[in-house]
Amino acid sequence: MQYNELIERYPDFIYHGYRLAREQNIWRVVYDFETVGLTEFHPSWTLPARGIDPDDPTFREFLFSIGMVELISYWKATCSPRVRVEGACLSEGQIGWWKKLYFNGLGEFFYTNGVDVTPENFMQIETDSDLPRTEITPAKELKGCMVPVGGGKDSIVALHILGRSGMTDKMCFMMNHRNSAFATALLSGCRPEEIYRPKRYLDRKIVELNAQGFLNGHTPLSALIAFSASMAAYLCGKRYVVLSNESSANEASVAGSTVNHQYSKSFAFEKDFADYLAQYIPCGVRYFSLLRPLSEIQIAAIFSRLREYHEVFRSCNAGNAGTRFDTWCLDCSKCLFVVMILSPFLCDAEIRDIFRINLLNSPSEKMTRYFEQLIGLHETKDAFKIESILRELLPPEKSNDFCHRLVLHGRAVCDARKPRCEECCMKEICRYYEMNK
Repeated sequence: MQYNELIERYPDFIYHGYRLAREQNIWRVVYDFETVGLTEFHPSWTLPARGIDPDDPTFREFLFSIGMVELISYWKATCSPRVRVEGACLSEGQIGWWKKLYFNGLGEFFYTNGVDVTPENFMQIETDSDLPRTEITPAKELKGCMVPVGGGKDSIVALHILGRSGMTDKMCFMMNHRNSAFATALLSGCRPEEIYRPKRYLDRKIVELNAQGFLNGHTPLSALIAFSASMAAYLCGKRYVVLSNESSANEASVAGSTVNHQYSKSFAFEKDFADYLAQYIPCGVRYFSLLRPLSEIQIAAIFSRLREYHEVFRSCNAGNAGTRFDTWCLDCSKCLFVVMILSPFLCDAEIRDIFRINLLNSPSEKMTRYFEQLIGLHETKDAFKIESILRELLPPEKSNDFCHRLVLHGRAVCDARKPRCEECCMKEICRYYEMNK
């Protein structure tokens, strides 16, 4: 379906509120959204009962804010131009903050769906201006840290650095259970009761709408982690939420634009979120990324030495084949990227111990296209155009040898920690050399 058709047919989206109920040792939160004239959505969360006072205004403000992030996953199906938030009074500053998150966090969604909008006209947010605003004052003494863990190398490196610094007062946060994340938390020294594990449940109606041709695409999931992990820190008495976002999260994912599919991992969002907490949920929790100064290659170098984690970590985003079963699918660009970034620091046998095979040796045409995209030999991201361009330069029978040569060159000359640029045979065409000579 086309954007212009959808916004005309479904001009209104409503956030009716949320319902909170105790169920044995958990609390269930159900959010109530509606695309007027189409359907209702009722996604939910379950939260450990620890530290929850249902009448605590800080807790209630966190729940409301999680709903504000959740709504975007359902709003995007129609991009309704009017969003009505019932039972809440948001200031102009808050409305501006949420619109900035939505617009930038949906940048890739707008780009891939060909939606041409501006921060001013893509959405109008209406709230109940006559309602009193919630007054929040810090009510707890906070100490220690809460570390979101996803099972990948970045959070492992963050936990390692915290451990080396002597930080022992820590908990791990894991939204929805993953074996790799749970194993990572245990290896870092956390006991099971020191792992805060909320569960998030999508309303499957959004999947049905996607199948019917309604708009779909990337949403700012990390903003959801920001609010939910900060809430967990508050409930558990932790002072800091320690993220594992690195420097490349600040970079545009579409060349020559401001589109960044990692916007909610960027420093811009990190600063905005810290400001939002300080002004609108002043509970004393501080939110920051420990790895912000580091590049992905620097993180890979540190992780390569943490061999006790090599068997348990996972960074595959391939849905059913990867994430759901917590394995490496060995058929996606993320798996290939992880192999590539670890290859300068691990030998072939060590790579095979982790992945069972070395994807750099794969004869697959798909892997070849992924490889060509990842090393940035051309600007286009169209797989077939890439194939055509590269085959003019590199015949199929030489592809495998070319991969090996690049890896060996990286180990012998282009060392991640101390590249020997002056000795490099490719320095005349190297962007890094041009920027740093």
